[in-house]
Amino acid sequence: MPKDPTGRALQLLSLLQTHRFWSGVELARRLEITGRTVRRDVDRLRALGYPISATSGKHGGYRLESGAHLPPLVLDDEEAVAVAVGLRHASQVAVHGIEDAAVRALATIEQLLPHRLRRRVEALQVSLAPAAVVTRQFLADPEALSVLAAACRDREAIRLEYRSREGDVSRRLVHPHQLVSAQERWYLVAWDHDRADWRTFRVDRIRSPQPTGGRFSPRDVPGGDASAFVANALNAMPRAHTGTIAVATAAEEISDALLWVDHTIKETGRRSSVIEVRGDDRQWLVLAIARIALTAPVTAVHPKELADAVDELRSRLACSRS
Repeated sequence: MPKDPTGRALQLLSLLQTHRFWSGVELARRLEITGRTVRRDVDRLRALGYPISATSGKHGGYRLESGAHLPPLVLDDEEAVAVAVGLRHASQVAVHGIEDAAVRALATIEQLLPHRLRRRVEALQVSLAPAAVVTRQFLADPEALSVLAAACRDREAIRLEYRSREGDVSRRLVHPHQLVSAQERWYLVAWDHDRADWRTFRVDRIRSPQPTGGRFSPRDVPGGDASAFVANALNAMPRAHTGTIAVATAAEEISDALLWVDHTIKETGRRSSVIEVRGDDRQWLVLAIARIALTAPVTAVHPKELADAVDELRSRLACSRS
């Protein structure tokens, strides 16, 4: 543990930035210092502009609050890499209004990254495919997304308003576990307290999420994986557009390409498959078929209007390469 005051104060700040309540005893134990030294280091951080609240008494402690301005942040190596990679993709994901800010923030962070971390960011960037174009009606509110992400991190219960597919609005008390990006949208996987069951919430249908201050113990997501849970939920939903494709390979050979496509395997053999694909947005369905075609030849598409849209996309791609 850092013995110099500066290093120790930075370690204290790193703990407080989780925005949970820390007892003075727990901080002293984690930092291997006395309670008096904790109080002195808290005063040092306050002098630098960090709004740290304190409660006295036997169960007293500290919490980093929101202030009038943003003081300097402290990130460890893993957090710095995650932030840099996330900012590189921020202009492509389904969150409107943050593109320019993401570019400025990315420039600030990458300028400060040591070479070893910059190489990790570049390696991760190469391995991530860019997102498809996002239609504006599916854009999530960045403020709501931020509140939900913090609640997932801090294991804090949330009250929210949710508009169903039919347009009905209900009030929910949920325990948010994870945010998942799928099919150009953000989804929240949460335990619905009132219904005593797991639910998947489309973030663009969530309004006024408010932290309650109550903490919860995390549960095991059914199947052990939030992404798979969302995929299963999406596959069970009725879709506005349906098509059938013939693929020149066995269905298991294109399982990765089918992962996020709502589909039913109608026929499969060693060298061919017939698969029904479904989606709420025809443009997205065309892109999904195009992605499958990158893995194996798609020999037929039905109905005709869907086949024409796929052919038009192929023609545009061919022209862009020439």
